[in-house]
Amino acid sequence: MIPIRDTIVSQRFPGATRLLLTINILVFVQQLRQGPAMEAFVYRFGVVPSHWIVSQWSDLLDWPQLFLTLLTSQFLHGSVLHLGFNMLYLWIFADNVEDRLGHVRFLLLYLGSGIAAGLTQMLITPRSSIPMVGASGAIAGILGAYLLMFPTARIIALVPLGFFLERMELPSSLFLGMWFLLQWVSGVTTIGQVADVGGVAVWAHIGGFITGMIAVALMRPRRRW
Repeated sequence: MIPIRDTIVSQRFPGATRLLLTINILVFVQQLRQGPAMEAFVYRFGVVPSHWIVSQWSDLLDWPQLFLTLLTSQFLHGSVLHLGFNMLYLWIFADNVEDRLGHVRFLLLYLGSGIAAGLTQMLITPRSSIPMVGASGAIAGILGAYLLMFPTARIIALVPLGFFLERMELPSSLFLGMWFLLQWVSGVTTIGQVADVGGVAVWAHIGGFITGMIAVALMRPRRRW
């Protein structure tokens, strides 16, 4: 399913959301400017699970740089399509969450969910040497928060029906519930697979989504009528 928009109108300008969109795009441009050095750039600033094996710490990045990758990896992307889909979800869902939480708590939720997403994927594939990059873990946290705060909102989406995409209006609880179920099923099927097989880090999505739900429940944002 491809979301187009939601039906909730924000009351405040989503400054933090716009900032994140801008940073993600600028960082991707910087990636492209690396040319032949892009692979080394991604390995340096992405999360590589095998780098976290204690026996290798003295041979690779120093500790501050290692922990910093949990943040920097959130702003790297593997392709234009990867960036585009992530920014689409961020554009549609993040402004309402920011509107309810405020700028600072929203950023803490976003970055914290991204960190939890990276750690979750590392727990599942601790020996993988493929760098994890992308904002999807952090955005998954926003989706989890959105589900709790706006369960009755309507999501306009393109839904595949056979060979065609049908425009449909779905409750956010159904849209996001189906999204999470797809991640869960995909995640379960990847358990036990070879660590160095690339693809989507679905366990990062799962970890980010659950973290977002827990975080927003603890924040207890006030509802405005």
